[in-house]
Amino acid sequence: MNLGAIKRPPGTRKQRKRVGRGEGSGWGKTCGKGQKGQNYREQVNPRMEGGQNPLYRRLPHMRGKTNRAMNIGMFRKDFAIVNVAQLDRFEANTEVTPELLRDAGLVKQVRDGIKILGNGEVTKPLNVTVHAVSESARQKIEAAGGTVRVGS
Repeated sequence: MNLGAIKRPPGTRKQRKRVGRGEGSGWGKTCGKGQKGQNYREQVNPRMEGGQNPLYRRLPHMRGKTNRAMNIGMFRKDFAIVNVAQLDRFEANTEVTPELLRDAGLVKQVRDGIKILGNGEVTKPLNVTVHAVSESARQKIEAAGGTVRVGS
């Protein structure tokens, strides 16, 4: 095999578009930019929003890291969520901990903690120790004969 004889498959290299090279090319005269107007002339400011009030003027005039300034719940907890129905895969009387949930693949990251929600049913008694639990999940686990402990 001669390395000099190797050629690229057709279509792997795309030619750049050459504009402004005559009307016959289809990209002559105005080069695809239309006639006059803002985009025809020079680069447009990326912060330009037309006549709309710009983003930097729409934001509330507050400083610092607070719930009010950030407007997204700056200090809220970001829990990893597990539903009660997912706990039914464990054997009866299993001690369910955050480490066990991570090893079982129910959560990828613990983040600020694990919270059990009440979606679904549980049929086996389980001893659950997590960071937070909803009231409906607590009732379902205890109704099945299990216990719930909230802590880290």
